[in-house]
Parts: sequence; C-alpha cells; structure tokens
Amino acid sequence: MSLTEDQQWLNVRLRRNHFCKWLDLRVIRAADGEIDIFAPWREEIVSNPDLRFTHGGVLATLVDTAASFAIATRLGRPPQTIDMRVDYHAMAQSGDLVARGKILRLGRTIGSAEAAIFDTANRMVSSGRATFLVVESKPSATNAAGTG
Repeated sequence: MSLTEDQQWLNVRLRRNHFCKWLDLRVIRAADGEIDIFAPWREEIVSNPDLRFTHGGVLATLVDTAASFAIATRLGRPPQTIDMRVDYHAMAQSGDLVARGKILRLGRTIGSAEAAIFDTANRMVSSGRATFLVVESKPSATNAAGTG
C-alpha cells in the first residue's frame, strides 16, 4: 500500500468512531508505528469560556486516539485501551491541534504507545502513554452465531 492508501484507510477507520468524526479528526501523516492526527478548532470544545482553552477530556481523547492509531499502522486495526495516563503541560488555547503518536512496544498480547499534542505554535500542550490489548478478541457465542 502506498502512504496515500494507508492514510485513506486510517481516515476511514478513524471516522467510524462517532466522537472522532464529530471532532473532524484527520490523519495527516502515517508511517510504520507512527501517526499524526489533525484536530481542527471547534467552539464546542472550550472548557472555560473566559479563558478559552480546550477541555482536558478532548486532549485525553487525542492522546488515546493518536496512541491507538500508531499501533493500528502495524496491526491493521486500532486496539482496545487498557490503561492511559495524560499529563497537561500548558493550556491549549483556541486553535487547531496536532496529535503525534508513536509505538513504544508491541507484543503479542499487550502494546504500549505514547502521544503528544501540539498547538499551532508547535508547543506541547499535553502528552501521555497508553497500554493496549492487541490480541484479537474472540467473538461471543451470540455474535458468532449472528444473533448478537
């Protein structure tokens, strides 16, 4: 697959998540084990109307999404999050953001990745690490029979 085809597939998969679609997230760069995701500014993500900074839950979503999609560049699908830690370094003022994710380790069952969120001045506003279940889960008996 060319990089363009990889980015197209990752964008399609990303937008299957309704919250990511609502946030209008887009993959702007993908490589083996790495990804950059663009998050355009939306008024609805303001946490404090007086100070006009981005809600921490949105920043945590970007960390989780970038880290899981870094793993998706190798797995062919995003994994399930087991645990995540997010650090907030500065207020993310109104403006577009870029989330950069990178695989730290990818085992047979568990994987880990990190992500950092940057504002339009390329200032890191938050970062984090997450652990993921990367083994393919088995369908339940009802789903396997097509009844669930």
